[in-house]
Amino acid sequence: MNDFDTLATKYIAVWNETDPDARRAAIEDLWAPDGRYVDPAVAAHGHTDIDAAIAAVQGQFAGMRFRLRGDVDGHHEQARFGWQLGPAGAENLIEGFDVIERGDDGRLAHVLGFLDKIPS
Repeated sequence: MNDFDTLATKYIAVWNETDPDARRAAIEDLWAPDGRYVDPAVAAHGHTDIDAAIAAVQGQFAGMRFRLRGDVDGHHEQARFGWQLGPAGAENLIEGFDVIERGDDGRLAHVLGFLDKIPS
């Protein structure tokens, strides 16, 4: 597993962590203090905003899990990977891909999220 595989795996794990204290600790470990997350529905800056965004998604899609989809493709300080969200053992409700940028300290500096499949 390379550094980007590890980052992507930790990233997905953060989105699945429902314990607020454990999630916040994982966010602080994974993201730089001034890290940013942007997708079509949210723009979050810093640990508190990122935590709130993830908690909101978990509330909206309770009981569903994020999973990596395909390989992680990275070079220099950025990588991209697909992900899916859905209930265990059923068709995915949402699919997308994210582009991550690693900062000087190895933590996430910027994440750009894109949605490929969403419910109508």
